[in-house]
Amino acid sequence: MGYSNDVVPGASFNAFGTALHAQQRPTLCRSLESGSNQSVPTHVPSIRRVFNRIALSALTMLAVGAAQANVVVVLNSRDATISLLDQDTYKEVGNLSVGKEPHHLMATPDNKSLVVASAVSNELIFLDPKTGQIQRRVAGIADPYQIGFSPDKKWFVANALRLDRVDIYAFDGTNMTLAKRVPLARLPSHMAFSSDSKTVFITQQGSDQISAIDLATQQVKWTMPVGKLPAGIAMTPDEKYLLVGIMGSDYVEVIDWRTQKTVKRIKAGEGAHNFRSTFDRRYFFVSNRVSNTINIIDTQALTNVGTINVPGGPDCMELTDDGKTLWVTLRWIKKVAVIDVASKKVIKLIPVGRSPHGVYFINHALP
Repeated sequence: MGYSNDVVPGASFNAFGTALHAQQRPTLCRSLESGSNQSVPTHVPSIRRVFNRIALSALTMLAVGAAQANVVVVLNSRDATISLLDQDTYKEVGNLSVGKEPHHLMATPDNKSLVVASAVSNELIFLDPKTGQIQRRVAGIADPYQIGFSPDKKWFVANALRLDRVDIYAFDGTNMTLAKRVPLARLPSHMAFSSDSKTVFITQQGSDQISAIDLATQQVKWTMPVGKLPAGIAMTPDEKYLLVGIMGSDYVEVIDWRTQKTVKRIKAGEGAHNFRSTFDRRYFFVSNRVSNTINIIDTQALTNVGTINVPGGPDCMELTDDGKTLWVTLRWIKKVAVIDVASKKVIKLIPVGRSPHGVYFINHALP
């Protein structure tokens, strides 16, 4: 509350267009064509001048696009800041102050904005997904700890962790209208959707439960017990099972959500927490915050097929679109790890702020 809307910073294209006002064109033409100080009348047609301007505009836009395409957005939840990292050089290129406790983030369905949820500040911050710059802020969204859009793009869901409820908003592509606040037991944490957008599944860390909520009616359909401190949740690609990271232990719980029964426990590491899928969803990475590892889960065999050693409490993950590099926030040591997936080795540790949580870049593998 108490925040004003921010104006989008002027894009390079707009600044370049402004520089092409009539009174500035003679200078531009001199520098492009001859490098001399001889004036070129603006009323004299010049094909070469036109082509030079087109070429310069194209080069400018290509340069801007290249610079913007490699920004990695990292949420520093204890610092109330966002680190912007260059994906190629691994260096910080910007740092933004945002509301208290930014934890999770996700792109809007049209990919024109990246939504950052600042839980304690009760607001959403919309960023340019390419540059990380602030587009606008939306106040009055109570305790948005974890957020998600339904696959059909009609619903926006916010888990209010400290308020023990789930807020469901109708979404029209631009605006969010509160449909209902759904109370749950304790500490609603992560979420997953059914592909038909009929149901959202919510883990509850404080009561060791999962609940299924009907999005059309905003009613709880069922609640079932699971292991201690359930955190991340994901649907298998065949939609038979839900995978749940059991943070209070060392396994992934496999649930037949249609019968509300646990069918298997996949051994993972201590503090099994969150998931990130490969582009085909055949495999899921699961971060283990206590054992400092990431496991690779085969979603067809429902087995653990690999382990990656990562220091400092691995948490949220993002995968490049070529599937070669996994970026991981390290909650306890103020760093982000870059992992070569083929070798299962950490190739870079990048300093960021305190308690880094969510991470995103636009050239990610689609889940």
